[in-house]
Amino acid sequence: MSKRTSVAATGSASSSSGNDATISKPPTLKDNKQDLLLSSDVGHFSLVRALHLADLITELNGLCGILSVFSSLRYCIATGPLASALNTEAHSTLYWALGFLPLGLFFDFFDGKVARWRKKSSMMGQELDSLADLISFGVAPASAAFAMGLRTPVDHLLLGFFVLCGLTRLARFNVTATAIPKDATGKAKYFEGTPIPTTLALDAVMAYWISKGWIHEALPLGTLFTGTILEFHPVAVVFALHGCLMCSKTIHIPKP
Repeated sequence: MSKRTSVAATGSASSSSGNDATISKPPTLKDNKQDLLLSSDVGHFSLVRALHLADLITELNGLCGILSVFSSLRYCIATGPLASALNTEAHSTLYWALGFLPLGLFFDFFDGKVARWRKKSSMMGQELDSLADLISFGVAPASAAFAMGLRTPVDHLLLGFFVLCGLTRLARFNVTATAIPKDATGKAKYFEGTPIPTTLALDAVMAYWISKGWIHEALPLGTLFTGTILEFHPVAVVFALHGCLMCSKTIHIPKP
């Protein structure tokens, strides 16, 4: 999750610091350009014109997540009943599904740097950042895990819980961003709960399993309650535990 906060949020944090000598300048027309374009009833491509450079980089993060999900779907087709010539590239497709995610992390870090460099941040940028993170570090890893063999009904619930924890964690960040202590540059001093990009650790583990051929029936630890409606893979519990860590309020991870 990049350190992008809206101009309004930054101003609110400054005004609540108790420094009465600092008076915020009223927003200029240039500052309000994005708001005007977004609220305008007329104008062609007003949404596109309202995007800042950092917002476009955030979109690339989301694109990486989408391409990862598509790669997982392609793998499922390649190994399913409709499989044909795609079988020869099945494993490479899984690697692509996981490989897009570190690239998404690069864009996630880069958009925040560009926003601070250009001194242009907005509430829309913050929301875009969270939505892109949900795709790249929530939905995409869960899709890859499903493709690798976590396909029982209980597995689905555990993976769904993992994604929902990421969703809730990002929503909490957007709501509490102004309440977290800031440093001199305006950046929050710590993450509340583990940041959602830490799911890349799960991606690295899955990549290792693929390299060893530990997928589908060969997944580590096998299944419990095999043959019943409660059948599930114990490794799916790791995703649920990671989701709990993301939602924790007591875990504070210092920001680099």
